[in-house]
Amino acid sequence: MTEPRKPRRPSFREPAALEALGERSDPIAQLHAAHETAAVLLHTGRAATDPAVTQRLVEIVDDIGLPTLADLWASRPARTLPGALWRLYLLREWMRTSPADAAREYAYGVPFTEPNHAVAGVDPPGPDEIAAVANEILRGAFTGDFAVALERAAAFCRVVVAGRAYASEGSETLLSATRLRDMADDLAASANLWRSGHLQ
Repeated sequence: MTEPRKPRRPSFREPAALEALGERSDPIAQLHAAHETAAVLLHTGRAATDPAVTQRLVEIVDDIGLPTLADLWASRPARTLPGALWRLYLLREWMRTSPADAAREYAYGVPFTEPNHAVAGVDPPGPDEIAAVANEILRGAFTGDFAVALERAAAFCRVVVAGRAYASEGSETLLSATRLRDMADDLAASANLWRSGHLQ
């Protein structure tokens, strides 16, 4: 008669070993990585005195790709530092890759929300101006008041939301307008959190 086998103690595996097995790495480590990289990137940008460094940070998505940044930051809550930076980069990407669409929707929205148009600062609302403002907003996050950059992005979103509502051609357009309105609310809330020292 054989003795019953003793239960094995679970073995500890390093995150790299889990990755090799196709298992997810430690979610706590991912959370820390998201917040630390966002803080380092913002600090580096705000401490930089070389315009070339600032430009490289503005264009970081052009180098590493939006999916890489999404893997790092997109899962974090909207009203956190990585969540806010993710939305700034995501907005810039849309403004730069679809400037004609963005300009058309923005122009439709201007008559309905002049105060937000004044804050966003797209004048005249053409494709070239949209692409330029996309970079200006993100550059302002590094060289100026971060809260103002967030508010400017929020204002831009609100003008586009008004334009989409005006020119709505179906429920899909309205749904995308609702998502963009939520982004605007999150960016504005993040600006308030930054000013109070609670955006982390």
